[in-house]
Amino acid sequence: LAQLKKDLEILQRMEEEGAVFGEAVKLDSVGTFECIVDGESHYFMEMNTRIQVEHRVTELCYKLKFTNPDDPNDFFIAESLVEVMALLARHGKRLPKPERIVREPASVEARMNATNQALQPHAGGIIEYWSDALEGEIRDDQGISLHNPDTDVFMKYHLAGAYDSNIALLLTTGQNRLDSYTKLAEILRRTELRGKDLATNLQFHYGLVYWFLGNGINARPSTRFIVPYLTAVGELKEAASQVDLDFAYGQIKKKYLAEADAKTAKDWAAALDMKQLLITRPLERLFAEPHFMAGWLSVHKDVVKISKKTVTWSVNPIELLGELYHFLNMNYEAGKPARHMIWDHDNDVLQAALSFYQTLKEKLGTEDFAELDKALSADKAPKGITKKQWTQAQQAHAGYQAGTELLAVLAYIAGKTRFYDLKVNADLSITIPDRLTEKELQDRMAKVLVPPPAAKSDEILAASGGMFYPREAPGMDVFVNEGDHFEAGDVLYIVEVMKMFNKVVAPFSGTVDKCLIDGDGVIIKKGQPVFKVTPDEKIVIETPEEIAERRKAKTADFLKAIV
Repeated sequence: LAQLKKDLEILQRMEEEGAVFGEAVKLDSVGTFECIVDGESHYFMEMNTRIQVEHRVTELCYKLKFTNPDDPNDFFIAESLVEVMALLARHGKRLPKPERIVREPASVEARMNATNQALQPHAGGIIEYWSDALEGEIRDDQGISLHNPDTDVFMKYHLAGAYDSNIALLLTTGQNRLDSYTKLAEILRRTELRGKDLATNLQFHYGLVYWFLGNGINARPSTRFIVPYLTAVGELKEAASQVDLDFAYGQIKKKYLAEADAKTAKDWAAALDMKQLLITRPLERLFAEPHFMAGWLSVHKDVVKISKKTVTWSVNPIELLGELYHFLNMNYEAGKPARHMIWDHDNDVLQAALSFYQTLKEKLGTEDFAELDKALSADKAPKGITKKQWTQAQQAHAGYQAGTELLAVLAYIAGKTRFYDLKVNADLSITIPDRLTEKELQDRMAKVLVPPPAAKSDEILAASGGMFYPREAPGMDVFVNEGDHFEAGDVLYIVEVMKMFNKVVAPFSGTVDKCLIDGDGVIIKKGQPVFKVTPDEKIVIETPEEIAERRKAKTADFLKAIV
């Protein structure tokens, strides 16, 4: 609370300084006064004599009341700062000084950009479908998500990226910050955006909002936070890629069958086979979307403990599985494409299990899973339940829980990567582990999040689409000529994507045999060959068989921890 009071004092000082600055330079319209905050200090950065994209989140919280100085009952309210700009342009000094009044207690904005999972600009995608805005969602998208007024067909939109990577602003309001963040999380959960060669930061926003919900919505991240956060997400993806979920589930099944007698082994095999995809499908989705995994782990830190080959759940893993399908927006909905939701037969099993546990909690009078699990291990039936019913309940419990051990893989990955070391402190600052600030690790994890295009050993491919420049600036020498030798890390060319000039470095050392792009400002596509080269060392590529064996070995480490 003390830190939040200090933040408010800093904000008030910045507002006062902005007003003095604007008056001093005779600003006669709406402007943006920007500062950088570092701890309890703030520094003026720049002044924009225009409105910026962040203005929407401000005007959702405040509105301006213009009152006639001669008649307090004569006034009007302006809720749009663009409207205020028009009023100032038309009436100037004749307008009375407005009073700022609260419009909503809290608001939040997510700026959706055309970027890949490492937040690097990604131009050229086509939006082919965008779900409609939800109740409470305010979407500023310059008309991108419009439908044809005659046919109601979604109109495709090409993200050319010639000027800026911004696609839309997604906003909402709430009674407080927690309420607004929770509503934004729901908007992001249900937003469906699909298209050709399309990459956006939608997944990043979803994971990040949940990171704050799990760690502290009043956290004070600095400009140092995002790259280490992305590095931690990259570590999650790298660790997840080493786990073979099908192999792990198969080994868990083998353990059950080994412990079963000849009479029940067939039933166990059938039950585990029936549940395999119910359990592995959402995990596969998390593995494919590491930002989702980061969000999920952030709000489920203490649901399971793994120690001495024992998995202890503080919540019912079946209920957790239901939450996971919801988190991934994979709830069952009639008419929804099967690839985007839980399959109907899996949903039947899940709903039956959830219904069973709800009835059991009512019968036993407890919501605590540990108590429920302990009670079910007792031979004597509780009062009000027959011996036969109790035996059936115990069998159902064992059947429903079988195979859910695999869900512990998420906690295992979080532990292996030390994901929870990135955390919010009591003073609302964020602890950033030193390893996450190492440039080498940051660069490597960026490539994990967005793997470079697969290339032949004698080629270097374009890492992204954009404008190709072989030199630093007009009139300067090119970075490399045909016949030149280069070292790993040397700059080979520059690619411009959405106003950002990115130097592309050599992934290995070698010699340039041929430059395949001729000229400055040439448009290239991701994966397009840029140079023919001769590497200094022969590049060894793992075979699919070698990759499978390596993943099984890594998966065995996880299985040793739980089986």
